[in-house]
Amino acid sequence: MQASIELNRTPAVQYLLRIGDTCLVLAQRLGEWCGHAPVLEEDIAMANIALDLVGQARALLTHAGKLEGEGRAHDEDQLAYLRDERDYFNLTLVELPRGDFAFAVVRNTMVATLLKLLWQRLAASNDAEVAAIAGKAVKEARYHQQHSGDWVVRLGDGTEESRRRTEKALKQLWLYMPELFESDAVDAEASASGLGPAWSELREPWLADMQQVLDAAGLPMPKEAAFRSTGKHGVHSEHMGYILAEMQHLQRSYPGGVW
Repeated sequence: MQASIELNRTPAVQYLLRIGDTCLVLAQRLGEWCGHAPVLEEDIAMANIALDLVGQARALLTHAGKLEGEGRAHDEDQLAYLRDERDYFNLTLVELPRGDFAFAVVRNTMVATLLKLLWQRLAASNDAEVAAIAGKAVKEARYHQQHSGDWVVRLGDGTEESRRRTEKALKQLWLYMPELFESDAVDAEASASGLGPAWSELREPWLADMQQVLDAAGLPMPKEAAFRSTGKHGVHSEHMGYILAEMQHLQRSYPGGVW
C-alpha cells in the first residue's frame, strides 16, 4: 500500500489547493453522471465540464507542487491521489453526493459562478503561472456558468415537479454557501502577496450573479444559515472519505503503476 505524502502547508500552497481541489472533487462528482443524465447531449456536456475541471485542477496542483519548495515538491498525481483527507482543501459543497439533476445544475451554477469570478481576478496575479492558468480557465468557467444557469432557469420555470426539485436543491446547497466567502490567514496572505484575491471580496458580485439566475427562474434566494462548513480548512463531511477511497484505490494499491 502506497503511503501518504507529507504536504508542505504554506499559505500559497493551501490557497492554490483550495481551488484545485474544488475543481478536482467536483469533476469526480460530475463523472458519476456519465451514462445517467436525462438526455444524451447533457450526458456529454457533464463529462466535458468534468474534463475542463480536471484540466484546471492538474495545472493548479502541478504549480502548487512546485511552490512546496526544493526537496518537498510533489507532482500532480501525488497531490491528487496520495494525500490524507485533512490535506484536501476543497469546498464542502462539491463533495456532497451526486443528487438528482436539479441538485447537479444548481451546484454547478454556484461553483462555476465562484470560479468565473476567481479566475477573472487571478488573471492579474503577480504569479505569472497562475495568471496564465486563469487566462484559459476563465473562458471555460463562463461557459459552465451559462450552461448550468440556463438549466436552473428551465427547471425553476418549468413544471411543478422540476420547480419543486430545484427549490429543494437550492435550499440544501445554500447551507454551504457561507464557506465560499469565509476569510482566514491563508486568504489574507494571498491577498497581501498579490497571489490572488481574498474570497470574501467575491461575495457581492457572486450574490449579484446568482440573483440574476434565480430571478429568471422565478426562485427566491434562500436566507443565509448560521451553519458553517469547513472543507477549506481540511475538515470534511462524512462523504469525503468515500470519494477518496474511489479516487485513490489504484495509486494506493499499485504504487508507481503506469498505463
